[in-house]
Amino acid sequence: MSPESRPSSVPDLLAMKAAGRRIVMLTCYDALFARLLDGPDIDILLVGDSVNQVLAGRDSTLSATLDQMIYHASAVRRGAKALLFVDLPFLTYQVSVEEAIRNAGRVMQETGAHGVKLEGGAAMGSTIDALVARGIPVMGHLGLTPQSVNTLGGYRVQGRADDAATRLLDDARAVEEAGACALVLELVPADLARRITESVRIPTIGIGAGVHCDGQVLVLHDMLGLNDAFQPKFLRRYAELAAEVRRAAHDYAADVRSGRYPDDAHSFS
Repeated sequence: MSPESRPSSVPDLLAMKAAGRRIVMLTCYDALFARLLDGPDIDILLVGDSVNQVLAGRDSTLSATLDQMIYHASAVRRGAKALLFVDLPFLTYQVSVEEAIRNAGRVMQETGAHGVKLEGGAAMGSTIDALVARGIPVMGHLGLTPQSVNTLGGYRVQGRADDAATRLLDDARAVEEAGACALVLELVPADLARRITESVRIPTIGIGAGVHCDGQVLVLHDMLGLNDAFQPKFLRRYAELAAEVRRAAHDYAADVRSGRYPDDAHSFS
């Protein structure tokens, strides 16, 4: 793997951490955006169960389904060749190890993904181990785990108290020991994220977890400013496309109503 190339396989992620190369991940849910993102800049595309909120308008990720994830992941795969991970939705991997294997296997078989992502720490160790043993790479997810939002009491920073920080450190080591290839840290204090990153060999990918992680991930529509009602502290917008969409719709409507569109240049003789 050359310093300029993006990762083409899961082991490349470990090599990137060892070399000190920051990992860039974005969510993606469709073929069009996948084509736009499929280049040297983005290392990993994640088909997150956040699709349930971003595109389906739900209040949480909890009602996302396996078929929904497979549909969107298949579309992304058709649009891009980048390294692709797919979230396993709520209750598709927690009920039993056997069910987790079956559902993760469907994702891999039907989408062409490189791996799956699941939430949870030490309690998910046997599940992660079983998936990896069957050739399914697993990315872990600790800190704010959206599928546990009701238990956590909302979308809030995790690991501020000493005992909570210790649990997250222990969970990170357990996820690594079980065989995970990478670990998302969401809404974790920056110093704790640094300690976790330094204590595990696998790369950490932060979202609201500070600069010391081995990489970063954002939800694409948030990063582009399309979801302009969502303004958490950790989010930096790199475009303001919501305003552009509204402007374009306004100009289109004005041209249609005035008869300026379609004109001769946009009509057939």
